[in-house]
Amino acid sequence: MARAATTADAFNAVAEPRRRQILDLLAGGEKPVNDLVSVLGLAQPLVSKHLRVLREVGLVEVRDSGRQRVYRINARPLKDIHEWVSGYQRLWDERFDRMDALLEELKELEDGDEHDDD
Repeated sequence: MARAATTADAFNAVAEPRRRQILDLLAGGEKPVNDLVSVLGLAQPLVSKHLRVLREVGLVEVRDSGRQRVYRINARPLKDIHEWVSGYQRLWDERFDRMDALLEELKELEDGDEHDDD
């Protein structure tokens, strides 16, 4: 029985750390495959496999430049991920604000205890 594809969308594609690394590199501008191979220190077939997945979900685009294939990021599919994560950002911001308030209270209590010893 064939295994179901786990990279059918941008969410699944970016779940793999090497693919996120590739996207980070391409965020700085388009690059040929060999440059990505060199920076990542991975075998060319493995980099090409990751690029194929990213291309299939629309996160990267490719163009031929002579004998090279040059890749660039396509940020449009990342919008859905950004919108989904944004909801959690509000949650984390609220938690960090509460933690900051608690730490400030503890600091004030600690400062008060130091002055009581004088």
